[in-house]
Amino acid sequence: MSILNKDNNGYITPEEFNSFAKQAQLEIFNQYFIDFKNSKLEDFKGMESSGYSDITKQIDQTIDYFSKNVPLVYSAPSQTFAMPADWFLLNALYYDQKEVEHVDQRNVYKLLQSNLTAPNTLYPAYVMQGDNMTIYPLTIINNVETYYVRYPYDPKWTYTLVNGSPLFNQSAGDYQDFELTESDFPKLVIKICEYAGTSIREQEVVSAAKQQEVYMDQMAQ
Repeated sequence: MSILNKDNNGYITPEEFNSFAKQAQLEIFNQYFIDFKNSKLEDFKGMESSGYSDITKQIDQTIDYFSKNVPLVYSAPSQTFAMPADWFLLNALYYDQKEVEHVDQRNVYKLLQSNLTAPNTLYPAYVMQGDNMTIYPLTIINNVETYYVRYPYDPKWTYTLVNGSPLFNQSAGDYQDFELTESDFPKLVIKICEYAGTSIREQEVVSAAKQQEVYMDQMAQ
């Protein structure tokens, strides 16, 4: 708001801010995985670093903050297990502490028809169908656990109206802070300003935010 009101450019409501904040956080969150992939490629080229300059390790630790281990509940009618609603990326699936092998839907029938490769309780397999998974053999109905990366919680700036104006209220039950690292806060502010500038149709704010974003990207290289 300090940036937007600097030259009386405009005003956004708390609801608009929460919407922009959610999108900005998701954008940076998705960038973690792109940066991790690019950093791994650099490692494979023999350009890996160590210690404080180990970028791959830093990003891996950042992503690991969003990792969870959760037991899955079996649905008898569909013979499937449903992933939690907040899942983003499935890392691994376990049955009785044994990792379950992922199989493509197109290959599962060939696998089931083979006496040599058919899944069993010692070497189970699963296929994904949207948010649901089928585990073979179908006799497996419990003791299944997933290790996955979740989405970040939606940030929510909560407030109380004082003389008609919103006043920040951190003690509200539905308050939710950002989950990004402190080092990502400058990017977060810039991206929120981009969304806000577009919303209030203030090109000056959008341009300034984009220029700052380009500058930060160049400094990171």
